[in-house]
Amino acid sequence: MNHSFGNGDPFTIGIEEELLLVDSQTLQLDHAADRLLAGVHLSAERAGHEAFLAEIELRSEPRRSAGDAMADIAEGRAAVRAAGGTPMAVGLHPDAAFGDVRLVDSDRYRRVEGEMRGLIKRTPECALHVHVAMPSPDAAVDALMGLREALPLIGALGAASPLWFGMDSGLASARSAVIRAYPGRGVPPPLRDWEDYLETLDGIRVGGGPEDHTMVWWDARLQPRLGTVELRELDVQTGLDDAAGMAALVHALARRAVEQPVSERSPAQALHWSSFRAVRDGLDAELLFRGRLRPAREAGRELLDELSGEDDALVGVERILREGGAPARQRAINAEGGMPALLRHLADETARGL
Repeated sequence: MNHSFGNGDPFTIGIEEELLLVDSQTLQLDHAADRLLAGVHLSAERAGHEAFLAEIELRSEPRRSAGDAMADIAEGRAAVRAAGGTPMAVGLHPDAAFGDVRLVDSDRYRRVEGEMRGLIKRTPECALHVHVAMPSPDAAVDALMGLREALPLIGALGAASPLWFGMDSGLASARSAVIRAYPGRGVPPPLRDWEDYLETLDGIRVGGGPEDHTMVWWDARLQPRLGTVELRELDVQTGLDDAAGMAALVHALARRAVEQPVSERSPAQALHWSSFRAVRDGLDAELLFRGRLRPAREAGRELLDELSGEDDALVGVERILREGGAPARQRAINAEGGMPALLRHLADETARGL
């Protein structure tokens, strides 16, 4: 496979953010991406379509730090508003009707629709993707395995979509439950090196899976064309500080895994079950961390203490731990003011700058 690992500066970070588009008055889904993108004064590399017409994707340039990359995303949010759009950064619209979906008319998404059928027509979902440039293919696999071990904790810290279809899902991340229905989602398999990764892709094809590696949708994966490892299944964060914090955490973990590769790969089933606990219970979860079950708050605090001084943006994760996370905040707003208050909060917080 052709790849770009080692072609650029190692360990630069890039961020992709998916945002819902909503009506400025009703705050319900607005299927206006085609019209809106024409007025967003950013390059095609910085803003573009995702699968859904009620959604837009913003991208940063490759940057040295999460804070610098998030400044690009903040600029993108402002550009969407300047073009007349109302963005809402949330994993799932809390009140959208089931099936309120229109897809982008492109070859890629027609192919996805043909393969996924009704699965992609339930409701739009929005993620935060974090890319970290890697110096070599084997280093990329080391980084992927490091992120693999941390997926339950990352999921607990970043869970931010407790409501769906006008009601409480009972989960910290309802979005995660939606995307788990797609084939191939979840924890990547344990991999030894680049050759093992290529053999795994061969196995996917043998079973009738995609020949296009960009449609292998593990929660963390390699992006050989870009030369990056990508953390891809995390709820988009409403506040830019929270998003910067989660991106900084992923950045630090990927770099550390290259410098100090994981020696023991956790069993796939252990990580699968802990990842479910994370998206169900958020910061209240007990999950696998460094070989044993630990409270998510305790594990998060231990990791942040170790990373102290690595990136100023990690204060965003400090805030998540201190304030109890987005699910508790959204539920409290909904309980006090109802759905209109929650939707207004999400739209206003999305509009707030760094």
